[in-house]
Amino acid sequence: MAQYLSNELAGTTTGLTQEASVAAGHRTRATVYAAPLKRYRATINLATQTTSDTLLFARLNPGETFAYGVLTSTVSLGTSTLAVGIAGTTGKYRTAATFTATDTPTLFGNAAQVGAADPGLSAVESVIGTIAVASLPASGTLIVDIYVSSAN
Repeated sequence: MAQYLSNELAGTTTGLTQEASVAAGHRTRATVYAAPLKRYRATINLATQTTSDTLLFARLNPGETFAYGVLTSTVSLGTSTLAVGIAGTTGKYRTAATFTATDTPTLFGNAAQVGAADPGLSAVESVIGTIAVASLPASGTLIVDIYVSSAN
């Protein structure tokens, strides 16, 4: 019976690899395999922020790799949409969408970033929230946790 390795263990992104096919001395990337996680927390007091506003959530460092994010809010964000990303690619980490869950931590992360083949950042990256469709609520608290990994 064949045993297939994950892309991370095999050191490839091309598909199925059997253990016997892995190059001698291959080491998995320390940023995505057995790497420690770091949390960046942003607590935003909601105050009718408008669609022309952006919210700064975190500044990620070179070498860090996005793992996932968690949104938690004390109130529904209603019809407003929230994207999480960077200037120029506002939906890099979360495509613009409504968020109506209250007091329910909700995971987010776009597959292209979570599963990137060479994921480490090459420069500091400011992670922002972009508001669209409608203003945020007049009161409440939005908590955004960004989790990243980096080499040991």
